[in-house]
Amino acid sequence: MAILSPNRRAARLSRGTSAHKSLRILALLAVSGLLTGCGMVVMDPSGDVAVQQRNLIIASTALMLLVILPVIALTFLFAWRYRASNTDATYDPDFHHSTQLEVVIWTIPLLIIIALGAMTWVSTHTLDPYRPLSRLAPDKPVPADVKPLTVEVVALDWKWLFIYPEYGVASLNEMAAPANVPISFRITSSSVWNTFYVPALAGMIYAMPGMETKLHAVMNGEGDFTGLSGMYSGAGFSRMNFGFRSFTQQGFDDWVAKAKSAGTPLDREAYLKLEKPSEAEPVRYFSSVEGGLFDAAVGLCVAPGQMCVHEMHHIDRTGGAANASEANRQRLEYDSRRVQEGDEPSGATFPASGRTPRSPEEPEGVIPRDGGQGAQERGSVPPGSGSGPAPAQLNNLPTGTHQH
Repeated sequence: MAILSPNRRAARLSRGTSAHKSLRILALLAVSGLLTGCGMVVMDPSGDVAVQQRNLIIASTALMLLVILPVIALTFLFAWRYRASNTDATYDPDFHHSTQLEVVIWTIPLLIIIALGAMTWVSTHTLDPYRPLSRLAPDKPVPADVKPLTVEVVALDWKWLFIYPEYGVASLNEMAAPANVPISFRITSSSVWNTFYVPALAGMIYAMPGMETKLHAVMNGEGDFTGLSGMYSGAGFSRMNFGFRSFTQQGFDDWVAKAKSAGTPLDREAYLKLEKPSEAEPVRYFSSVEGGLFDAAVGLCVAPGQMCVHEMHHIDRTGGAANASEANRQRLEYDSRRVQEGDEPSGATFPASGRTPRSPEEPEGVIPRDGGQGAQERGSVPPGSGSGPAPAQLNNLPTGTHQH
């Protein structure tokens, strides 16, 4: 067996290490190349509202960098300038104050905070999602004769329903709108909180059951974009996406005609079937929509016999329903309706689902539903501590005064 000299062995190890480093660099370059296909839609949006939000992000970041970058640079400069080996640096162990430095240190951040506050104040009011648009693009105000397109949005489990009341059509998991036309959204949810978010169009806004939120936006370019839910809402959340299609006015009219010819009617019965939890639903169209369906969805009273939220509010404002309260309570049981129908989402557990627990073991520290008998047999609770009052010794008052 040949024995390598120390020099040759070191040279071989050096070549192996260099080759290993080269492979690592090539692997990193290959992985980074995959990122070139990712579109930074938030920083390159197609809607004027999203563009203004993008500009606010850039301006805020630039203002903050006015402090961050000099601090980083001065940190390295001072570390190099006043290193121990630099005998030319001034050594002044008695230094304790400099008015000039204090003015610079406090004045510049204060000015930046004032600028950020002013920008935030102006943009908060200008980009208020409830505020109707005043412009379609920079230096392009909304014409007086242009009527916004109204779109009613319902977040279902786990899909999106879009209703066009002015055209009498609806669509599932696909939305369309003409470019350069203001859009007025009315947004709600059928069960749990979601967020309606089209990154190329505007910012994120909540969709909440029993409530209606609004959003005003405009798309300035044609194309196909992606919308999503930005808030976890259950097992099918990752597939709760939809397509946003921006057309010319003629293209949008053709899309409406397609929905009218290819779709089916959307009445309350069809809505209740659609409301049942499902994932990865294909795009569907509805040729007609029952009047008042969206308002009933907001009021959580699409199902027969349910009391609408606004009715409950009216009863509360008038002082309550007295003896009718018990009957009204049954009409207000929204959460248990799916359980009673057997359509609860996957993952629902006892007792919300009404099913037997999957495990017979009781959680530690929880009194079981058998009145405590099972727990007493296992010794996990003291005798006599069932559903009645606490034992007498626990109710005794202190006999003496407590000394502080």
